Formats: sequence, structure tokens, C-alpha cells
Amino acid sequence: MQVREILAIKGVVLYTIAPEKKLSEALTIMSDQDVGSLVCFEGGRMVGMLTFREVINAVHHAGAAWGAINVGDVMVRDPIAVDPDTEVDDLRRMMLEHHMRYLPVMDSGVLQGVISFHDVAKAVLEEQSFENRMLKAYIRDWPEEERNHG
Repeated sequence: MQVREILAIKGVVLYTIAPEKKLSEALTIMSDQDVGSLVCFEGGRMVGMLTFREVINAVHHAGAAWGAINVGDVMVRDPIAVDPDTEVDDLRRMMLEHHMRYLPVMDSGVLQGVISFHDVAKAVLEEQSFENRMLKAYIRDWPEEERNHG
């Protein structure tokens, strides 16, 4: 399975924010849209990612003043990205090695979507369930004479 297949299933709704926006605005978007990350765009290109990890770190370090911090001050700059042809096993390995729960998907410099660890887990579970159903159907439909001679 490839990243493009996960994107096709999940859809490509993207939530973005500019680096000069306040962290309080980012948190409102993340909460209202029930998403764990925002893609940060500046001048028409992706310059970073903001995830709940960066928000939590900002709250921890800034205390009550966290909401006034600019997104650009805490976002992950130039995050690692994958392309749509990346195999899911490679994607999982990359996410684990780099401790990233969200990875942007880029194709020739164009953002295609964001893949979360949840998206990966869901896709793998669905793929395994499908394979399991196919194997059970295959076994159930096995010709009688082959079962008796096998």
C-alpha cells in the first residue's frame, strides 16, 4: 500500500495557518476542526507544521502568555515530507524514527495532504481486514475434492 492510497481514502482536506498568526488562533482551528496539525504556509509555500506537541511545549514554557506566541516561533520548520509513492511500511518506519505523528505529502513541490499516524493505523487495519475476509472466502470456497485429497 502506498501513501496515495491512504490519501484517496481519507480525502485531502487541509487546514493551514500563517506563521505570523497567534498560537491561540491555531489552537481554535485545531479544536474546532478536530485536527492534530496545521500546515504553515507563507508566500504560497509550506514552511512548517504545527502539531499539538508544539502547542503543549509552548504552553509549558510560556505559561499564561502562550496564546500570544506566533505560530512561526514554535512550528517545525521545513518538516520531513513524503511523496505519494512512499510505501506504508517506509512511512511507518520514518514516523517512528523521527517521532512524527503527522507528515506532509508532497508531489513535485505541491502539498497533497497530511498523513497522520492514525491514518496509517486505520489503513493498515482495513487492509488486513480485507485480506482476512478474502482468505476466509477462499478457504470456504475451496473445492471439496481438493479438501479431501490435500
